[in-house]
Amino acid sequence: MALGQSHNIQGYVKAKQDNGYVGFYPSSLETLDSFNKAIRYADLIFARQCVFVSEIINSLPDTDRVSPLLQSIQSLECSFHEVFLETPDTNEGKALSGFCKKFNTPLTLALEKHQLMDEKSPWRLHLFFLSSSSVYMGVSHVNNSSAYHMGIIRLRMPKAAPSRSTLKLEEAIKTMLSTPQQAQYLKNGMTAVDLGACPGGWTWQLVNRNIRVNAIDNGPMDKALMETGLVKEIKADGFKYLPDTPVDWLVCDMVERPMHITRLISRWFTGGHCQYAIFNLKLPMKKRYDMVMQCRETLEHELDQLNHPYRLSIKHLYHDREEVTCLILFD
Repeated sequence: MALGQSHNIQGYVKAKQDNGYVGFYPSSLETLDSFNKAIRYADLIFARQCVFVSEIINSLPDTDRVSPLLQSIQSLECSFHEVFLETPDTNEGKALSGFCKKFNTPLTLALEKHQLMDEKSPWRLHLFFLSSSSVYMGVSHVNNSSAYHMGIIRLRMPKAAPSRSTLKLEEAIKTMLSTPQQAQYLKNGMTAVDLGACPGGWTWQLVNRNIRVNAIDNGPMDKALMETGLVKEIKADGFKYLPDTPVDWLVCDMVERPMHITRLISRWFTGGHCQYAIFNLKLPMKKRYDMVMQCRETLEHELDQLNHPYRLSIKHLYHDREEVTCLILFD
């Protein structure tokens, strides 16, 4: 709602607790192009996906769901790079996953037959099923949405990683940095500090990219990780440690109040100790959105004082259920 208003799009929100999705209804008619330009998926903190919905289709017949869907899809008058059949991320929605998998093939064949699929198209078709007979039909721009089905990156736990927290940093990197940006900002030979590193889940991701890491923690680090020769273990308080010379990256997944972490990260940048950072903010049980906004305002206030161009992104990721991940890049 606030994001829509900030782009001069008035409307109202419809949502039900535990539904797994939220609808924003503009007060005036918006075109696909205008809405796509106004709303940036990258700015949406808690949304896994952003879809411009054209209509909800109810009472699909069991005997032939493809024909009525095809008729509605053709009314959009565009072709599609790909099609996502999705459901709410709820127990009821998960029960539909088998149906979606079976229905995907006949629907895709029908779309191809009617020349509605085009790899060069900038648009993605979304069919968001509430049941096998009720579906929201919508469109997203491939450069202004999640490239992953249901907005979830499917990651496998690396056998060599010392903890499952490694998946949080891997998802953050793949979600918040494009492939070219990953090559640009995560180069062989860079240096990093991992605050609260033990046992090394986040350090492992950096070492796997040939980045040298100072691992700051009073707990023990994974032995295999230390044998790589790329990790220096430093027994110290993460809130007091500072490197002798500036490093490229600061990463932090310490369990602490979000504003304390926010101020800590701010000090690293204002002190010139790092150029890039990825860190998590553990959210309170209540007023989570308000807390995120307070932390963002604090970060922006401190970073603005440096008169240096920067990028600040905040995302609630799939592997970060009780926290948000922040990315700061100094150009």
